[in-house]
Amino acid sequence: LGAGSTWTTGGNMNTARNSLAGCGTATAALSFGGYAANYSAATESYNGTSWSTGGNLATARWYLAGAGTTTSALAFGGSNGTILANTESYNGTSWSTGGNLGTARAGLGGCGTSTADALSFGGYDASIVAKNTTEYYNGTSWTATSILNTARYNTAGSGSYYLGALCHGGTPGSGVLSSTEYFAGSWSSGNNLITGRQSHGSAGYGYRYNITSALAFSGSVTGGSSTATTESATGVAYPGVWVSGGNMNTARYYTAGAGASNTAGLCFGGSAPSNTASTESYGLLNPGVSNTAT
Repeated sequence: LGAGSTWTTGGNMNTARNSLAGCGTATAALSFGGYAANYSAATESYNGTSWSTGGNLATARWYLAGAGTTTSALAFGGSNGTILANTESYNGTSWSTGGNLGTARAGLGGCGTSTADALSFGGYDASIVAKNTTEYYNGTSWTATSILNTARYNTAGSGSYYLGALCHGGTPGSGVLSSTEYFAGSWSSGNNLITGRQSHGSAGYGYRYNITSALAFSGSVTGGSSTATTESATGVAYPGVWVSGGNMNTARYYTAGAGASNTAGLCFGGSAPSNTASTESYGLLNPGVSNTAT
């Protein structure tokens, strides 16, 4: 197994909320949307220690997805009582309108950058039917591409359209999935998560059609309870496996995540079971040892 890692408590968000989206790294993250007392438009940026308030989304929503960085981000899909196709881009200060998704969806997954290779996958439509829809964003508009093998929503993933992406967990409408799929122009089956989960967080990075470093954490497991468990992998697609990591301090679901690797992840917000503002960061107990799955 890989080297052990641990979760450390960081600064709380200013607004506790669930079903929000996130992007960026463990020391430069962005949170946006979600549900507090109502659909939220709140945006906050994290510097590795504390959260600062940024410009609000134009359209308050939850169950949305995100991609990019703190100064160049995308927010897309979600719901505010209506399933949305809306896309917004963030420049570090304010949000502006971008091209709509081809298929309006909530509970979708997202990854990539805001300008050239964002990917959206899965989600549900107005009838709460799981979708296998996948679209990529070129900085202006979304284009449909290869569909998921398993339709799902409340899923998570990492990577990008050009470098390779990962989708794991979620629900097809009942129960939870442990299945993992990786994208290299089309979706193929990868190694299953140890624990099926939905509404969870993720971190990781793709390189040349391979996910070189992946992290899956928290979420809702069979029976609907929240979990504090973490799984990490290196080379998930070719042909790495998921291994258990350190448990989070606070079990939660409907959370968001950020981070570029399985040794530097960030989890924030969610339900535990009421709305939480807590933030936790993930890193190696022994920085000199690689957390490579074997």
